[in-house]
Amino acid sequence: MSHRRLPSSLTLAAALTLGGGLAVSCVLFAAVSHLEYDNMRLAFEQRAGTRVAALRQGLEGAVEVLTVTNQLLASVHPVTREQFHDFTTPLLQRNPFIKSFNFRRAISDSERPALEAELQRVRPGTVITGLKGGQLVPAPQHTPHDVVTYLEPLAGNEDALGYDAASDGEVKAALERARATGQPAATSLVNPVPDRPGQATFQVVMPVAGANGALIGDTAAIIHGRELAAGILSAAGLLAEPGIELAVYADRIAVPAHLMYATVNGTSVQEPDRLAQWLAPDYNDQISRSFTVGGRTWLVQATASPRPFLADHLGSTSLLGGGILFTLLMTTFVQASGRRARRIQQLVRKRTSDLRRSNRRLIDDVVARQRTEKALQASEQRFRQLVAMSSDWYWEQDAELRFTTVTGGFSGKAGVSVERLLGKTRWDFVPALRDTDAGREHIAQVLAHEPFHNFEYQSIDDNGETRWFLVNGQPVFNEEGRFAGYRGTGSDITARKLTEQRVHHVAQHDVLTGLPNRSLLQDRLQQAVSYATRSGHPAWVMLIDLDRFKFVNDSMGHKAGDVLLVTVAARLRSSLRDSDTVARLSGDEFVVLLSEHQDQKLSPDIVQRVMDSVAQPVMLGTKEFMVTCSIGVAVYPSEGTPADSLIEHADIAMYRAKKLGRNNFQFYTPAMNEESQERVRIEGALRNALERDELMLHYQPQVDLATGKIVGMEALVRWQHPELGMVPPTRFVGVAEETGLIVQIGAWVMRTAAAQNKAWQDAGLGRLRVAVNLSARQFGAADLIESIEQVLADTGLAPECLEIELTESLFMSDVTPAVELLHRMKALGVSLSIDDFGTGYSSLSYLSRFPIDVLKIDRSFVADITHDANDAAIVTSIIALAHNLKLSVIAEGVETREQLDYLRSHGCDEMQGYYFSRPLAADEFEQLLRQQRTLPAPAALLPEDAVPA
Repeated sequence: MSHRRLPSSLTLAAALTLGGGLAVSCVLFAAVSHLEYDNMRLAFEQRAGTRVAALRQGLEGAVEVLTVTNQLLASVHPVTREQFHDFTTPLLQRNPFIKSFNFRRAISDSERPALEAELQRVRPGTVITGLKGGQLVPAPQHTPHDVVTYLEPLAGNEDALGYDAASDGEVKAALERARATGQPAATSLVNPVPDRPGQATFQVVMPVAGANGALIGDTAAIIHGRELAAGILSAAGLLAEPGIELAVYADRIAVPAHLMYATVNGTSVQEPDRLAQWLAPDYNDQISRSFTVGGRTWLVQATASPRPFLADHLGSTSLLGGGILFTLLMTTFVQASGRRARRIQQLVRKRTSDLRRSNRRLIDDVVARQRTEKALQASEQRFRQLVAMSSDWYWEQDAELRFTTVTGGFSGKAGVSVERLLGKTRWDFVPALRDTDAGREHIAQVLAHEPFHNFEYQSIDDNGETRWFLVNGQPVFNEEGRFAGYRGTGSDITARKLTEQRVHHVAQHDVLTGLPNRSLLQDRLQQAVSYATRSGHPAWVMLIDLDRFKFVNDSMGHKAGDVLLVTVAARLRSSLRDSDTVARLSGDEFVVLLSEHQDQKLSPDIVQRVMDSVAQPVMLGTKEFMVTCSIGVAVYPSEGTPADSLIEHADIAMYRAKKLGRNNFQFYTPAMNEESQERVRIEGALRNALERDELMLHYQPQVDLATGKIVGMEALVRWQHPELGMVPPTRFVGVAEETGLIVQIGAWVMRTAAAQNKAWQDAGLGRLRVAVNLSARQFGAADLIESIEQVLADTGLAPECLEIELTESLFMSDVTPAVELLHRMKALGVSLSIDDFGTGYSSLSYLSRFPIDVLKIDRSFVADITHDANDAAIVTSIIALAHNLKLSVIAEGVETREQLDYLRSHGCDEMQGYYFSRPLAADEFEQLLRQQRTLPAPAALLPEDAVPA
């Protein structure tokens, strides 16, 4: 069939080919362009939605920061300014978009002066201000005020301190919403300081209720809107991404005054793209989204940035160009072939149709692959971000349980290079796992292809340091159900393990000396007893108590005492074997556990070695000090010493060593327990002696050697027990001193003796003085002076008729305060005497400083003055010294006429002793006074057979 030619000599077939090719190319171009615009719209909506979600989450996080701050003020009443500063400072550092935190207190006009005074102590000149005409002025009188009381940071925000938020309508409205709902409420854009305009900030406020539920104020966070939005987008990695412009409004409508943040100057709508309207009428390059946070609606407008047409339409443009080129070629081909058969034309059309379908499939494949790649990239990015934000790393193993992948910054977190781990199993990397029960259990669990959780193990890092790791793992199976390996996470828990070890050490060791404490001692003691039971070798428990440790603490201070304890602890450890246990029981008491071995027998030489090591000189400050110790030893197994009483029996033996003069050691015997029980019985009965009126006083006369008359008496306490009979003072005075009962007994003795002396004086038996002994605990009592005054006032006894007897040891440890106390006692008018003079410390140099009236010569010197020249010389020296210092002298324990004559001949003033009279009960002593008994005249004036009257 012949074809007509067009006037331009183009054949009809060629013309149809040209027209059809161009038409098809344009149609394909329009269709692909429409698809590209659909993709652009979808991508634009996703990117805009991502930014809106990020902004919403960031705003909610900013509101949450205020909620955390509000919880501080709601749970702690009251919160101090320093606590508010310490709590908010790290929040400000972590959230740089927060300009400041403040706490606004709701006050009335009557509370205003007090609050202004408080604020002026923080910033001088501060007054409560309000907003008027856009300027800060002193707030007028109204109730209530909502005043900024706490403000952090203060620097740069000084003008806001004292600001009355109730004067700002926007802030006041937000406060009312927050108080009505009890939830945070946000304002629109406001200025944190009214006279500093132009800052795109808003406030989030939340009410604070007091302990009774009443409203006491509110907390507020001043937030930079622009910095907040920029920080949110930057943290999400969206700030630097081109192609989209954002505008954020602090309102539901796009009002320029409420514009908080914009990526460009303004947000004017762009001119519509004519080509886009023709190719895709429903395409829109601007989206508005709103959401509610903090009780306020926020509007976000996203606008696509203008882009060259070719950048987003390369496929359609290429298709158009290819279609035109192809059409021209086909037209040329048809024109060249001219008149080929229809079969060739049909073949051309068929191939053209196939080509079109291929192009469509190619386009579809490209689009699908792009979507898949984007999804994979997003998934990988999320995984990497999660791993980077956690303290864990991710690992994988193959079917042979060898590590193939370790990610998440393993080398930096674990201190081990990844190369050391790859290609190895966990037990190849840590061979010690095969040697522990937990490790073997883990290996069996992994070999059984079971999941495991929280498995902890030790390893050595690249620096040779021990690390602790915690791992979790899940087995992986392929599509056929075959085991393919493991994957899981790991963490470095070294810090937690070290903390647990420190806590365990502190719980079982003494803080000062580092020795085991009572808790660990009990465990070691059980081990030692078990070993002694199994082996048949004895175990020794030594209880060590330092002698005169209290003197070190009192005279040199507790720091010196601590140094002494640490030194002694080190010496004890060095003097014993490594297998022995040295523990600090309490105070200055230490316990040593010794176990005997086949080649190391226990002997008293070990105890002596310990005593010698302790007795070495110790430098305390600039002074050299020597300390001794008393040791009690209990042996297990032995008769009368069960395992659970070893420490108790060692304590009894130590107490026995103390009684024997200190600086020695004693082994426990059952007899010591009987003595201890006797002491306990005496202590228990003594506590009830005062209430049951079992105590009584005996009086021993004190006689003037010049006149022979009774001039006084010493009051001596006695105990008449209904079952024990007359208990001598040697059995109960020491117990009373140790238990502190001596204070009550001493007070009773003083009051009873003073009252008895007053009664005898009122009966006309003479103006006598009564001497009362003062114990160490009484001398150290804070109310000593007041108690003596009270006794004199209650009994009516004249002060000069009461004599207080003291021993040298009471005040020689610290002379200066003792001198002051003695002068205060002397100011009461009482007489003071030193009992047992010469048996204590070398105190002669201090006598001139003490307001003493009488020296009492101890009976140990008087007993042998007629036979021992040394004692005679001492007595003569004491008498001469006392008289030179204008003191009187009383000799105790005078039992023979020879002793009496010697004392008289050397000028002694008074005496007391059995030669004249033993201590007598009150009624017997009264009879002695009524008889007016006196000493005989000196031997030179009496016949040899004369006796006392």
